[in-house]
Amino acid sequence: MSPVTTRTRAGLVLAALLGVGDLVALFFPTPEGEMGPPYSILLLGAVLGLATLAGAAAAWRTGRRGALRLVAGTRVLSAIAALPAFFVDEVPAVLKLLAAVAVVLTVVCVVLVLAPARRPTGVTD
Repeated sequence: MSPVTTRTRAGLVLAALLGVGDLVALFFPTPEGEMGPPYSILLLGAVLGLATLAGAAAAWRTGRRGALRLVAGTRVLSAIAALPAFFVDEVPAVLKLLAAVAVVLTVVCVVLVLAPARRPTGVTD
């Protein structure tokens, strides 16, 4: 088990918010005839969001490394699923901006969640 530091908790909160965003996105599918993520990607995001929330809850309570890795892994997979938006010209700029923000927040989240606890430094004479 790893100690759950303030930094780790901040990463878990950010991960939980991203996970909730993935779940909510499922209820707002792309309208017919408009460009946006296909329903299969929204469904994948919802599954990853649910796994993120479960992992974040477990990591918050126990600090187990497996739960922390689950949170980081699900967030990375969710960010990878958002990457195709940058390579399709027909995707609206707003969706590209949202995808970019999600990817940046994911990087911050993963760094915070996986950052090792600082070891106390002793004064040596």
